[in-house]
Amino acid sequence: MSTDPKAGFFRRLRAKLNPANSWLAYDLGNLFKGRKIDAAILEELETRLLGADVGVTVTEELLETLRRRVAKNELADVAALMTALKESITGILQPVAKPLVIDGAQTPFVILVVGVNGSGKTTTIGKLARRFVAEKRSVLLAAGDTFRAAAIEQLGIWAQRAGVEVIAQQAGADPGAVVFDALAAARTRGIDVLIADTAGRLHSQSHLMEELKKVKRVLARVEPGAPHEVLLVLDANQGQNALSQAVQFHEAIGVTGLVLTKLDGTARGGIVLAIARRLGLPIRYIGIGEQAEDFGEFDAAAFARALVDGAGPAGDAAP
Repeated sequence: MSTDPKAGFFRRLRAKLNPANSWLAYDLGNLFKGRKIDAAILEELETRLLGADVGVTVTEELLETLRRRVAKNELADVAALMTALKESITGILQPVAKPLVIDGAQTPFVILVVGVNGSGKTTTIGKLARRFVAEKRSVLLAAGDTFRAAAIEQLGIWAQRAGVEVIAQQAGADPGAVVFDALAAARTRGIDVLIADTAGRLHSQSHLMEELKKVKRVLARVEPGAPHEVLLVLDANQGQNALSQAVQFHEAIGVTGLVLTKLDGTARGGIVLAIARRLGLPIRYIGIGEQAEDFGEFDAAAFARALVDGAGPAGDAAP
């Protein structure tokens, strides 16, 4: 078995992405054993794609591509159909599979982390901090979620685990003042990466979205060009609502990258396809659990294999 951390991450992804035998290819070979691809097989696949939260638009796109190949006699059986499906899914996801690159010329490189309540923002920040520290970068956190005292405490716990410091004020403080102080401290200390937390908010709460815009303006005043990354954290369990969140956050503040979390839960991973096709925003990372190793860069081909093959025999091999 490979000891490569990336291979291990995607091996776990296959096991966790679609629990309860719900991956797209599950048992199709037995259901339609020995049959040529026909309307019934394609209808079953359509049902599964829609059930996986791929969405109507992308489902139709995928099926149209497959139908054309069937008509040309390029796909003889279910195994060939599933291979073609993985290729098509990879083709949709490949353009957005763009890891976050820290520009060393920007010191500090400022990451503003946004998202709704419960999306996994604080956990994501903690995992990012550990990741950057492992890369020998200095990191500072800003506790910009001042609405909840618990949020400041939670960020402090993650900071302690990563061995980094947090700039914080009391609950109820002005978030703009917190990020101002944190950025000033990061500049003074020569910190490589500043990660700023923000209060979880519903994308429909216009007054809170306005506050988020203010935080972004404060960062830009202190450090021209900051934030260098606006990272939106989405809970994959939210399905089509996650897509709506992404659209509205992007319209409000200009999202530059996405993190898809909780793909180990009841998430139907097809929502990643819907988001990729609708917005074309870079997907930086995905999360499949609470542990540090359950967080990794997004890989289009590996994700496609996990979505289609699940944890069946094809999922036992390293990606």
